Amino acid sequence: MLTKAPRGTGDILPGEVEKWQYLEEQFKKLCRDYNYKEIRTPIFEHTELFVRSVGEDTDIVGKEMYTFLDKGDRSITLRPEGTAPTVRAYLQHKLYGQAQPVKLFYYGPMFRYDRPQAGRFRQFHQWGVEVFGSREPLLDAEVISLAVAFFNSVGIEGLILELNSVGCSKCRPSYREEIRKYIAGYRDSLCLDCSRRLETNPMRILDCKEKNCKEITNNIPEMTGHLCEECREHFKEVVESLEAIKVSYRINPRLVRGLDYYTRTAFEIIDPQLGAQNSLGGGGRYDDLVEVCGGNTTPAVGFAIGLERALLALKSKSIEDLYQEKPGVFVAALGNKAGMEGLKMVTELRHEGIKAEKDYLHRSLKAQMKQADRINARYVIIMGEEELEKGKVLLRDMKEGHQREVTKKEITAHLKEKMGR
Repeated sequence: MLTKAPRGTGDILPGEVEKWQYLEEQFKKLCRDYNYKEIRTPIFEHTELFVRSVGEDTDIVGKEMYTFLDKGDRSITLRPEGTAPTVRAYLQHKLYGQAQPVKLFYYGPMFRYDRPQAGRFRQFHQWGVEVFGSREPLLDAEVISLAVAFFNSVGIEGLILELNSVGCSKCRPSYREEIRKYIAGYRDSLCLDCSRRLETNPMRILDCKEKNCKEITNNIPEMTGHLCEECREHFKEVVESLEAIKVSYRINPRLVRGLDYYTRTAFEIIDPQLGAQNSLGGGGRYDDLVEVCGGNTTPAVGFAIGLERALLALKSKSIEDLYQEKPGVFVAALGNKAGMEGLKMVTELRHEGIKAEKDYLHRSLKAQMKQADRINARYVIIMGEEELEKGKVLLRDMKEGHQREVTKKEITAHLKEKMGR
């Protein structure tokens, strides 16, 4: 127990963490290019926030949340997703008083109790964006294009953008009733979850992955045929906007997403190569959520991307080695006096923005050269008693295989020039 991480969690070790950092940096850069500002919310929130926003009858709230009583007997939940906390922060800090729309992005760990499998962990990581204050269909297209642009920027190709409209509070009730009537005769063939959903949220049956449930719902009329005029026009403009900016999509009338707060636009980005767990991210519009959480009616749209799934997609396409560690300098010092001078030298190099390392195990020169090669050092500075007396060091180019003498005073400037610093 003391030497094993809890089930559904994992350590990110050197060699892997650099890939995570690279993806994070790409996402943050892209968000800034789109003029989104970063927000950081707590890892836990009051349980009621998720019950009201995500939906009491969703799998997340009913089965998957990590909920506990704190020492003040308050019900606290580790965040299972990032939208509700961002909405709470938007209201608490009166961001609605700023110029609208407010465009935010976040990234960090989320928590859901679920059966661990490929790309699905109990502690997982998401990036997301949320935009408040505009009903404009063009904004839906911008949000979707940002998600697509991220995957393109890191070389993940062959993905499919699925798109649907789930309607609004005006047109959705009648569609729910139609689903109930259609499925009523098949109630005994539904899975246990869908039997419950038939009463509480029948549209969620369309999202079920069980074979029997999928067959039963194959011929249910599509939601797009039941949209009110406003939702129909909104969806039409979203589609036209995506076509205008050359973002390919596929209409999926069964796409409803797993959270209750979605209205109108819903989308998902899938990787066909990943099998059953093929969703890399998704989102949509949630125009009623701010009001549900206690604010005024405020239109909003956003998405979330799963980092673990993105890494799986990279691996499936054999491009997971996307991060190349920048070459550095290794100082091979021989003897106690040289060791002190070596420490001074790596400190000076680091202050100049050059990645530098030295030996701390009193290894032989041969062993130090092997270590330099292991850490991808482009240059090795060799110093011993003889070199120190002359005020010079040997500089070896590990790639070219040659070396030359350089004075101690000139070595930093020489390396900066060589390494383009």
